[in-house]
Amino acid sequence: MATVNYAVRCFVTNPSAKNPSKPRPFVVRCSVPLSPSHDASTAVQERPWKVADARLVLADGSIWRAKSFGAPGTQVGEVVFNTSLTGYQEILTDPSYAGQFVLMTNPHIGNTGVNFDDEESRQCFLAGLVIRSLSISTSNWRCTKTLGDYLAERNIMGIYDVDTRAITRRLRQDGSLIGVLSTEQSKSDEELLEMSRSWDIVGVDLISGVSCNAPYEWINKTNSDWEFNSGGRGGDKFHVVAYDFGIKQNILRRLASYGCKITVVPSTWPASETLKMNPDGVLFSNGPGDPSAVPYAVETVKEIIGKVPVFGICMGHQLLGQALGGKTFKMKFGHHGGNHPVRNLRNSRVEISSQNHNYAVDPASLPEGVEVTHINLNDGSCAGLAFPSLKLMSLQYHPEASPGPHDSDTSFEEFIQLMKQAKQAA
Repeated sequence: MATVNYAVRCFVTNPSAKNPSKPRPFVVRCSVPLSPSHDASTAVQERPWKVADARLVLADGSIWRAKSFGAPGTQVGEVVFNTSLTGYQEILTDPSYAGQFVLMTNPHIGNTGVNFDDEESRQCFLAGLVIRSLSISTSNWRCTKTLGDYLAERNIMGIYDVDTRAITRRLRQDGSLIGVLSTEQSKSDEELLEMSRSWDIVGVDLISGVSCNAPYEWINKTNSDWEFNSGGRGGDKFHVVAYDFGIKQNILRRLASYGCKITVVPSTWPASETLKMNPDGVLFSNGPGDPSAVPYAVETVKEIIGKVPVFGICMGHQLLGQALGGKTFKMKFGHHGGNHPVRNLRNSRVEISSQNHNYAVDPASLPEGVEVTHINLNDGSCAGLAFPSLKLMSLQYHPEASPGPHDSDTSFEEFIQLMKQAKQAA
């Protein structure tokens, strides 16, 4: 029977020796018998650890070799980095990441596994996940499966053992880049590079792929075990129509926890049908992509503002900006993370916020009467708007943030007060 010989050089220290600090080298030799179905060449190639079997090819020509987990295949998307330390499952199920590869700057991912309580939508919409280190074990009392199994079941690609710090620096310097993630060895680097340079996320309607297909009622509140703000409840119950541009479930839970009756409608739902429901307020939700790619949504917003109180979050904030006559622009690398400082200009209070957007409203383009209420302290960009005469308010970030922070949860109270004032004035 054929064998493969291995030699391992080892060192040992003898405490009783004259010079115990100097290790004594020795060599261990061993032979591994091969079964008849293997030969020496295949045995040498087999290793007890995973080897690099995936590539991330960016449009700037750089090629990053890594190890794969989750689903195999080839996928194209925009690469963005997220600075959150926790909440990777909420990120995976946030519809706003449709069409994007999310690179986590926190190096250790997967240690808490996944559970069904933390999901923000019915499925994973992102194009893929890029991480530095994949946890080899899970440790959490709510864990139901590993991150790798979870992604594989949902046909989402992931890579690890890649230099995420170097890629992040490149994205900060050059801006968000289109990339191709592939485990297919039959595709050459040149083919993958051509794919990355022939696709663009700008001008693509990503909302239609993440929105619901028909209206439905939402009744679930924040679980009592996780409720962090039990004040301000009671009183009138308001009917809110929520436009689903890629809405996160925790937005709906927070509204329900504040006593709202919620009807969720698709992104293409006519404004006339919404007004027939006689709602007390309308919420325009978060969502993926370029607000300029969904003119139908802007028209819907135009037809509703001024008739009932409205609250825009993230994509909803950008659509309100355009509907008011303002302009939006694509940011260099966007805001993605759970640690962005925002100043409330009305009370000078600083809030730590959760953000996920690549576009922003240009405040200089807004008409007279529109008030900038919040600014991002990292770059001074517009993070909130109000137009009191039109009963309008919006935030560029996520006040419902789960797992946190919760600094901006009071914005839901402000929306309740806006509806209450409109009801009293009617």
